[in-house]
Amino acid sequence: MKKRNWFLLTLLLSLGFVLAACGGGDDESTDGEDSGDSEDNFTVAMVTDVGGVDDKSFNQSAWEGLQQFGADNGLEKGDNGYDYLQSNSDEDYVPNLNTLVRRDFDLIFGIGFMLAEPIEEIAQQQPDTNFGIVDMVVEQPNVASIMFKEQEVSFLAGVAAAMETNTKNVGFVGGMESDVIKRFEAGFRAGVASVDPTIEVQINYTGAFDRADLGQSAANQMYTAGADIIFHASGATGNGVFTEAKARKEQDPNANVWVIGVDSDQYDEGTVEVDGTEYNVTLTSALKRVDIAVQDIATKAMNGEFPGGETTTYGLADSGVQLAETGDHLSDETLEAVKEWEQKIIDGEVVPPSTQEEMEAFLEELGVEL
Repeated sequence: MKKRNWFLLTLLLSLGFVLAACGGGDDESTDGEDSGDSEDNFTVAMVTDVGGVDDKSFNQSAWEGLQQFGADNGLEKGDNGYDYLQSNSDEDYVPNLNTLVRRDFDLIFGIGFMLAEPIEEIAQQQPDTNFGIVDMVVEQPNVASIMFKEQEVSFLAGVAAAMETNTKNVGFVGGMESDVIKRFEAGFRAGVASVDPTIEVQINYTGAFDRADLGQSAANQMYTAGADIIFHASGATGNGVFTEAKARKEQDPNANVWVIGVDSDQYDEGTVEVDGTEYNVTLTSALKRVDIAVQDIATKAMNGEFPGGETTTYGLADSGVQLAETGDHLSDETLEAVKEWEQKIIDGEVVPPSTQEEMEAFLEELGVEL
């Protein structure tokens, strides 16, 4: 009797396992399909430089580009879509890149020239992962290099500044001295001089992209020395330039102080309210469409056309750089002049300088004393 009961119990248990396995097979099939869909998603991520993802400039533009890429392709933030890691110091670059590699992203961007060496190092170690580097060339078969003709849009910013200045004194605040920021300076100074070679251009390199206090100090010195327009190419350091301009506007609503933003349209950054009246100190912004660039490279990679080992350069001709027209601070005369110079650049009639040497030669030809 006991043996019979044991046999029946064993039979029932076996039957239960079979049924469970059949039912589990249906569930696993469904899960497998979901998992397959997940694996089919093209995933992309980025590592910021020390300016941070909300620098209202370079990194923010790149992140907005990835968010738009995600929206266009039905992706969500996270491992199965798009994401970013923020770097608080240069020591974070390699660990952040390695973390995204371990999370198995198909394409990983390093935002800014300071990530060039970390990207090159990790790209060699991880040949099956594709990388993108902004503002520097890394010659590895699994790295797409993204460059911009900053000197072209900076030239237009210089034209605008020269047309709008009342004091014939303008300023340029740079972050760290590098080829990229030197292109901004070279184009800006050439644009100013092309309109009026007698205009003074003050130059200050703060040595950092994440020091708003240094940006504010530089702006304070320049405004005090007579500048009425300051163009910054300094990432989050430039937030301090806006802070100084807005502080002066708060003290005197009639103060003639302006800022030319960079990378993103920084019009909103210039808004300040005084006694219930809203003012804005952003004259214009030199747009560097990092958002368009990362979307473009990500789309090519997703479609099996990743430009590994190649350098893609974006300029005025392909809307990779632009001068913003948000607000109504630029006069019609200035806008007309900007359009004329823009077309000359696109047609090759004018070639804005991109290096210190080219800038000095350009300015000397215009009679500017260096």
